[in-house]
Amino acid sequence: MSDFRVIATGMLGENCYLVRDAARSRLFIIDPGDDADLIISAARDMNCAENVILLTHAHVDHIGAVPEVAQSLGIAAIFLADGDKMLYRSPENHILPYLPAVADLPETTSEWPWETPELILTPGHSPGGSCFYFREQKLLIAGDTLFADSVGRTDLPGGDFATLEKSIRENLLCLPDEVKVYPGHGPSTTIGQERRSNPYLQ
Repeated sequence: MSDFRVIATGMLGENCYLVRDAARSRLFIIDPGDDADLIISAARDMNCAENVILLTHAHVDHIGAVPEVAQSLGIAAIFLADGDKMLYRSPENHILPYLPAVADLPETTSEWPWETPELILTPGHSPGGSCFYFREQKLLIAGDTLFADSVGRTDLPGGDFATLEKSIRENLLCLPDEVKVYPGHGPSTTIGQERRSNPYLQ
């Protein structure tokens, strides 16, 4: 049984990640953005006693499937950092005409009770940007903070490039070179590769 799945969802190809903590029979569903049926099916195949949703941030393309996934899987908790709570509920959080604001969103928590993964706060793309570091697997779920040869856009409300750059340099580039980075869109990369060649970080 796989402990890790990537599902590219929706018209923007948003990456939803499923990471299984086999020792605790816990499944982390990270950024269920769309295609709830695919996510639910994959989660059931991974067969964990507890399912948790983690949100790297609250832009509409990363939260679209939250209501259906939460209801279908009996989610134990939904994590979202405080900085994105208003965005999560905002009727302006849409990309019209393609992605309307999400209705019937369940409550979230900013409490972090888990030992694995580690929470790394990375504001900049949005005020509540977060990354999730699975140290044992050397795996970082980076949301829209860091991409292969790029970084998150900061021209949306609440974005700030100086804050984003500081978050990446101080909180992510300190990780080992071999850590695999899985972003919110597009292909994976490594910390070492981005430290060496990312044009926004030179």
